[in-house]
Amino acid sequence: MEANTGHSLGVPKKVVILGSTGSIGESALKVARQLGPERMQVVGLAAGKQHENLAAQAKEFGVRNLALFDEDGASSLRQAIPDANVGVGLEGLKELAVLAEADLILVSIIGTAGLEPTLAAIEAGKSLALASKEILVMAGEVVMATASRKGVSVLPVDSEHNAIFQCLVGQQNEGSDNVRRLILTASGGPFRNFKEEDLSKVSVEQALQHPTWQMGKKITIDSATLFNKGLEMIEARWLFGVGMEQVEAIVHPQSIIHSMVEYRDGSVLAQLSTTDMCFPIQYAVTYPERCETGLPPLDFAELAKLEFEAIRENAFPAVRLAREAGLAGGALPAILNAANEVAVAAFVEEKISFTQIAALVEDVMKQLSDEPGQILGEILAADTLARVRAKEWIEKIV
Repeated sequence: MEANTGHSLGVPKKVVILGSTGSIGESALKVARQLGPERMQVVGLAAGKQHENLAAQAKEFGVRNLALFDEDGASSLRQAIPDANVGVGLEGLKELAVLAEADLILVSIIGTAGLEPTLAAIEAGKSLALASKEILVMAGEVVMATASRKGVSVLPVDSEHNAIFQCLVGQQNEGSDNVRRLILTASGGPFRNFKEEDLSKVSVEQALQHPTWQMGKKITIDSATLFNKGLEMIEARWLFGVGMEQVEAIVHPQSIIHSMVEYRDGSVLAQLSTTDMCFPIQYAVTYPERCETGLPPLDFAELAKLEFEAIRENAFPAVRLAREAGLAGGALPAILNAANEVAVAAFVEEKISFTQIAALVEDVMKQLSDEPGQILGEILAADTLARVRAKEWIEKIV
């Protein structure tokens, strides 16, 4: 975990947002409005297909360095903002990731499309604010080793990892040997109290009703299956340089404690705040400073109680599968992630049931358990193969 951003206090942070039209990107722009240009200047924006939304954002913040993954929408974007520099596809994302004037690259691209831009940013010496957990799930060892070699800061934006980062900041001089456990909290999703036999009957609409957070479709489904928590466990292992066996998760329905760190003497530090993604995003942008957020503070008298319960791994096998993948290492985390992405898309299209998401992932992991994954090329090849096998699995049952 790198903590030094190399940025002068009081100087505005110049930020590129990769994935600006998604839920994290929109929250990042809220932070920019709250902080004002004297603290945060948006100098680059990228989106997938939403060229109209991207154009509106660019006009509001005066941004002329843009990228759109969709080539068809890029021409419309150029027409909307004639004086903009508009990159297209993966190359467009990579161009923004190495933008000369940028201090910080916020990566909030869903899935694995952010991996190459992330590595490009690191090689260019840019600090990272990372919200795309799939990047570290796929290639955590490669990404963090490259960041260490380049002396680049990787600041976590996920609320859980940001919480752990905050709990560790004041303890850096003690060394990682003093950390016994990282404990990630999970809301439990909308089906926390469902009987195991009823989970196969849940609908897409039900799965998209998260009890705490307002998020995009993919991450909301992942939160319902608890694959999101499993992916976060693997991500934490790489972000903070601990063994997979030191990373645990527990259900905390109120989502007030965002995560905890237990030290070897038994002391536990926790980070608490209102459930709003603007908190961790702003901390990543302003670190090591803290600034007013404009969000309501916690009212402990109204909290009444904070509950915890163990994850029911029989009903939600995603956590077990992620732990197995994280312990095995190599290509298996990438295989888990790729199979899950395909499975979630199939569930949303009503081709498979809710419980078949985990069944598909487990089967693909078993099929490909011996795939090599020591270098980036092998990991990317395993990712591609896992998607092929996952689609074959779906075709057999449809």
